[in-house]
Amino acid sequence: MNVVLNGKSTGPCAGLTVLDFSTVFSGPMCTMILGDLGAEVIKIEAPRGDSTRMMGPPFKGGLSAMFTHFNRNKRSVVIDLKHTDGQAIAQRLAGGVDVIVQNFRPKVAARLGIDYATLSARNPKLVYLAISGFGPDGPYADHPAYDTVIQGLTGFMPVQGAARGPELVKSMIADKSTALTATYGVLAALLARERTGGRGQLVDLAMLDAFAAFVLPEALTRETFLPADEWKHLPNLTDIHRAWATADGHVVMMIIEDSQFHAICRVLEREDLIGDERYANLMLRIVNGVELIPQIETALRQLPTATVVERARRFGAPLAPANGIPEFLADPQVAANRTVFEAEHAEAGTIRYLRNPVRLHDTPPTLRRHPPRLGEHTDEVLREAGYDTARLATLRASGIIA
Repeated sequence: MNVVLNGKSTGPCAGLTVLDFSTVFSGPMCTMILGDLGAEVIKIEAPRGDSTRMMGPPFKGGLSAMFTHFNRNKRSVVIDLKHTDGQAIAQRLAGGVDVIVQNFRPKVAARLGIDYATLSARNPKLVYLAISGFGPDGPYADHPAYDTVIQGLTGFMPVQGAARGPELVKSMIADKSTALTATYGVLAALLARERTGGRGQLVDLAMLDAFAAFVLPEALTRETFLPADEWKHLPNLTDIHRAWATADGHVVMMIIEDSQFHAICRVLEREDLIGDERYANLMLRIVNGVELIPQIETALRQLPTATVVERARRFGAPLAPANGIPEFLADPQVAANRTVFEAEHAEAGTIRYLRNPVRLHDTPPTLRRHPPRLGEHTDEVLREAGYDTARLATLRASGIIA
C-alpha cells in the first residue's frame, strides 16, 4: 500500500465519489476500503461525530485509535440531518455522487430524507447501499443490532466455546464480515451500472445474512443434508480446532491430509501413530478423536514452542505459534509483507496502520488522507457543491453545519 499523503488518486476506483452516512464499523470499513482503492469518500457526521471518535483510550492528536483504523482516506462534513435544511444539503450532495452508504435501521433513512427512493429520483445512476442488522422485513427489522447481537443470534457462539459454553469472538467479526460483503456488493452494482446503461440500484444487506454466510458453513455440516437428525450424532471437523499447550506456550494447527498427519507425528516423535489403522484417514481421526487428542496433547506438552514450530516447518506440518500482538508485530513474515506500516500525522505523530491486503500491481491502494478531524472539510466540500460564504455562515450559526 503506497503512502501518498495529499496525493492524487490512481486506484481502480479513482473518479468515483462515495457519500458515507454510516457509523461505527460495518459501513465505515466498507467506505474506507473504497477510499483505499481510490474513491473520493465524503463522511457525513452528526454534530456529535461518529461514536467511534469517543471509543478509547487511547486518544492522541484529536483521534481515537478505533476511529483511526476505520476512517482513513475520507473527508468529514458535519450536517444535522434532523433539520430540514440539513436534509436539503445532503440531498444536494447526493445528486452528484456515485455511491451512498448508510447503516441506519430501515425506517430511519426515510425520516432523514435520504432514503433510496428520494435520492435515486434525483440521481438515477446512484448505487445505494443500505446496511441493517436484520434487513427491511421480518420481526426484528426495527430492532437495534451490534456485532455481539448478531454473533449471539447466528448460533456461532456455542461453536466457539464448545464445552466451555458460548463465547464471543472478541473482534468485531460480524461488522467486518458485513463490511467486506458490502464492498463487493457495491463493486458488483457499479459493474452492473456500466453494463446496463448507467442506471444504479439499491443494494440491501443484513448483518445477520452476511455473518451467517461468512462463519456458518463449517458449523452447518451436520445440518446440510436433510433430514439432519441422521447426522447429529457425528463429530464435526471444527471440534478439533483449539490452541494446543506446549511446554512454554501454545500452538495451533490444521491437519487435513494424511501426509500432514504423518508430518505432525514426526514433529511429536510419535511415528507409531502413522501406522495405527484408527487414524488412517481424516474421517477416522475425527471419529476416534477421543483416543487421539490426548496423545497429541501429552506429546506437545513435553516440547518448547520454538522446537515444535521449527520441526513443523522442517516436516511440512501446517502449524504456527499462538502469537500475541507483540509477537505478530515482530514476525518476519509480517515485516516482509508490510502488513503493518507507519505514516506521520501532524498532531498524532507516528500512526501504525494495517495495510489494505489487496496487491494491485498497476493500480495499488494508497493512503492519501489520514482520518479527518470532525467537520474538517465541511466548508471545503460545501463550497464545491456551490454554497457561498454567506450561506455557510448562516448554516453554521443555526447549528445545521459545523
